[in-house]
Amino acid sequence: MSLRARFVAYLIAVHALMAATAALLVRQSPYWLLAAEAVLVISFVIGLVLIRGFLSSVSFIEDSAQLLEDSDLMSRYREIGQPSVDRLIRVFNRMVDSLRDERVRLQEQQQFLTRVLKESPGGIVVLDFDGRIEMANPSALRLLQADAETVRQKRPGDCGAIGSQLEVLADGETHVAPLWGGRRVRVHRGSFVDRGFRRSFFLLEELTEELRQSEKAAYEKLIRMLSHEVNNTVGASNSLLNSCLTYGTQLAADDRRDFEHAIGVVIARTAQLNAFMRSFADVARLPLPQKTPVPIADVATDLVRLLGGESERRRIRLVEDVAADLGSAAMDRAQLEQALVNIAKNGLEAIGADGTLTIRARWRDGVRVLEVEDTGPGIAPEARPQLFTPFFSTKEQGQGIGLTLVQEILANHKFGYALDGPPGGPTVFTVVFD
Repeated sequence: MSLRARFVAYLIAVHALMAATAALLVRQSPYWLLAAEAVLVISFVIGLVLIRGFLSSVSFIEDSAQLLEDSDLMSRYREIGQPSVDRLIRVFNRMVDSLRDERVRLQEQQQFLTRVLKESPGGIVVLDFDGRIEMANPSALRLLQADAETVRQKRPGDCGAIGSQLEVLADGETHVAPLWGGRRVRVHRGSFVDRGFRRSFFLLEELTEELRQSEKAAYEKLIRMLSHEVNNTVGASNSLLNSCLTYGTQLAADDRRDFEHAIGVVIARTAQLNAFMRSFADVARLPLPQKTPVPIADVATDLVRLLGGESERRRIRLVEDVAADLGSAAMDRAQLEQALVNIAKNGLEAIGADGTLTIRARWRDGVRVLEVEDTGPGIAPEARPQLFTPFFSTKEQGQGIGLTLVQEILANHKFGYALDGPPGGPTVFTVVFD
């Protein structure tokens, strides 16, 4: 039974007892009837007034509780003229106004944060309490190469190459991770407290173009400085050396032969040094591509023809696997052939002899690709993070010029590219035209 019902029952019981008492008194004297009726009427009126005031307070409390339970923060109460109740009404109205303003503020913040997460160029991944992905914004999904439903409730290590690199990060650690296509991503792992428990999040920022441009500016400056000094030194040295050759006629025949041979060796070495520096300068002076539509199949077929002699000399079997329906792509044919020849020669050198080099042009996952696959030793794990780093080479006498030139040509063409191969091979260099 509610408090209101109990209060009403109490008043009825009291007045019923008073009425019974008045009936007994009326039997003794009729004047008591008027007095009893007056007392009953006055008591009843007072009871009504009191119960109305009491029940208004109870009703206000019940209605307020229901509004809060329903999360209705738009309703407000008017004051009713009772000081105690009016004080409660004022407190309630202020509380509702404060809660409503706070809810509006939080909703606006939530909308703002949702928009920021959606439009942010940086990837953000949030884990739940069990270390599984709870949320990933569009930039993170692009880097993970997945959609929201695919990664939800998965552990980062189950989400491709970059996911496996995320999971090994310690809290507060930052790392630059290599991705498919020569791309590099800076990843950071942080944490925050949610309901008393610690949760992790990842920040992902792609640095590919930024690093490439920074590295390019650095090595172009270095190459210009070296070329300037080497050319000046070589030019002056060769001039002096050629002048020295004129003194050979003043020497005896045996001495003159040794003298001219020694001078010739030095001149040849300076010429090699000059050619060496030109190979670096060619990377820095690479012009922008002059693009025209070129059939992709023709590019692959021509590459096979160019490699025929070298592969035969090394006893390497050359396999051509070219689809006929690839159409054309806009490219600078000379530059792209230069890049592809560098890629293929790396493959031939990796094989050494008695292996297979496959030139493959085909559709793969809805895009057109050209692949150069060799049966060499594959890519060592310690070399993988350094792939496409300017002038990095795994060869003992390598200078890393070829792969740096390849990267510049493909990047200028806006073609995707990747170099991948497990230890033991095969190694595949992929060029993506779409």
